[in-house]
Amino acid sequence: MPAAERRRLRVAIVAASLRIIGGQAVQVQCLVDGWASSRDVDAWLVPINPLPPKPFRWLLAIKFIRTLVTELSYLPLLVRALRRADVVHVFSASYTSFLLATLPAVMVAKLMSRPVIVNYHSGEAPDHLRRSAIARLVMKRWVDAVVVPSTFLRGVFAAFGISAHVVANTIDVTRFAYRVRDPLRPRLISTRNFEPLYNVSCTLRAFARVQARCPEASLTLVGDGSQQRALRALADDLRLRNVTFVGRVDPSQIHRYYADADLYVQTPAIDNMPLSVLEAFASGLPVVATRIGGVPAILADGVHGVLVPADDHEALAAQVMKLVEEPAYARRLAAAARESCAAYEWPVVAAQWLAIYRSLASSVTDDVMIASADGPRPAEQVAETSEPWRPSESA
Repeated sequence: MPAAERRRLRVAIVAASLRIIGGQAVQVQCLVDGWASSRDVDAWLVPINPLPPKPFRWLLAIKFIRTLVTELSYLPLLVRALRRADVVHVFSASYTSFLLATLPAVMVAKLMSRPVIVNYHSGEAPDHLRRSAIARLVMKRWVDAVVVPSTFLRGVFAAFGISAHVVANTIDVTRFAYRVRDPLRPRLISTRNFEPLYNVSCTLRAFARVQARCPEASLTLVGDGSQQRALRALADDLRLRNVTFVGRVDPSQIHRYYADADLYVQTPAIDNMPLSVLEAFASGLPVVATRIGGVPAILADGVHGVLVPADDHEALAAQVMKLVEEPAYARRLAAAARESCAAYEWPVVAAQWLAIYRSLASSVTDDVMIASADGPRPAEQVAETSEPWRPSESA
């Protein structure tokens, strides 16, 4: 069938909306926005965190009750939204989120005979897969494809006998203004949320050592979370100056904070493929990060930035000072990092997703019909001219 006559593939993207600010929600919005102008894909968001009807929204303020209310809104939404999809693309985190969000979406998709992708993003995968027989069963037997954003996660899944393919996170580099840091000043920024796995306390301890050598140094912390009070107390205990706790920032405004800084630092204990690092790359910020999870897959040490051991605030401070004292070296790292962003731009990532969507849609058997506005039609007619899908090796 000529491309002009082939109707757009209908893809339901099941994921958190931007009501939950985080890298996964931002990534979802990038996909939805990217497909909006596509001739090949009609994609829409099916939020795992839908708002209940107005009379019941006050219940969202009550712990545990809000989980029940959200789930009661989510399940019927799944049935309505997945019915018209050709492919179901489920973003997945770990632990409880997998059970409450991913598992229902997979079950509804399979009951409707829709091909389903689990797009797993959690750096906690090693522990989650070890603990959860349900997660292993679902991703081995129930889904049509497991896709991860990093070679790190692909290796984790392989260790459990689960085949996974790599499609990197995408970034809209036009949202970030690249600026050469000349002069390069000790103005640090971190944009990780205040949760234990991101180990922001290590960033504060490192900054104390930096400020001891550069009294004018500043640190901006963008984020929020359960450790905010403890982190503020630690900053006071360390007698730090020029530390700004910004709080949560809308993704549309995050570029302003990168633009005002000269160095990006992060110290997570667990990580996958952090979008924040790509945002720093796109903004021209030299990056110092812990050598954790999938970070080395996007940041080659001494090429795109600097990697240090986990929870080593002394090493982090030493590398920050090296960049401050050797600005030409820092600028070379930033330039190489910006060039690496080409692999994560939307046209590259979109082509990989489209190949997967088409492959799964065309593999549906002849007796399964795809719902469309014009009536049902055989699934194989959706993409009979598509190229065969091969696993990506990027990121």
